[in-house]
Amino acid sequence: MIDLSIVIVSYNAREDLEQCLASLHDLQTAVSREIIVVDNASSDGSAAAAGRWSDVRVIQVDANRGFAAANNIGIRASSGENLLLLNSDTVVPRDAIDRLMQVLRQHPDAAVVGPRLVDAKGRAELSFGRMISPLNEIRQKRLTLALARGDAAAVRRVEGMTRQQHWPDWVSGACLLVRRRDAEKAGLLDERYFMYTEDVDFCAAIRACGRRVLFTPEVEITHRRGRSAAAAPAATTAAYRRSHLAFYRKHYPALAPLLRLYLWVRHS
Repeated sequence: MIDLSIVIVSYNAREDLEQCLASLHDLQTAVSREIIVVDNASSDGSAAAAGRWSDVRVIQVDANRGFAAANNIGIRASSGENLLLLNSDTVVPRDAIDRLMQVLRQHPDAAVVGPRLVDAKGRAELSFGRMISPLNEIRQKRLTLALARGDAAAVRRVEGMTRQQHWPDWVSGACLLVRRRDAEKAGLLDERYFMYTEDVDFCAAIRACGRRVLFTPEVEITHRRGRSAAAAPAATTAAYRRSHLAFYRKHYPALAPLLRLYLWVRHS
């Protein structure tokens, strides 16, 4: 068994995918690895572009199955002892994979490790947090919106938060390292989520098995966030609402009708 399987889900994000794969191709890793791209029926030539890399295995799906299902396809086709779920809009520095694996090995109680994510300008992203709940969502969204506006206090706060190690409830699925045995014990990603919240749910399933989630500031990955979603904003918003509602139906069934009503009123 090899050390690491890198699974990348792609959908109509050819330019980003090519930059992501180029960064991975430049890596000189001590760990043995494989790269699997699962293409969700892209129409922009993403699959063909990925296939030009000799060390990349491309799996073409006949329809857009969504993020969770496509990741599961890649995981089931992989053979690594550990799995790195990686967004196509990320750029990975030369030593990041080895350092991330080192952090995981230093913490045997951790099933999942997430790195510090920054945008193309080096600004930190809030890529971890508490379990989704009404109150936690309000807190997280306030901070995220303030960060997006460039609010100086929010920028300083997130910069400080992401310079420290944390044991949060979840880390972002944009770059999520997980031990295969823990991923399989948790049942992989829940395919009810087409896009969004599947990473929070996945981490919750892993924690329910008695394992822990770690955020490390020791490794930094560039996340050119939301570029594929920006091409289809209406569809992206609709997918988020469906996943949001599915999350509450699963974890807070008594609150799901209230959320459904709120979403209907807000978007009607």
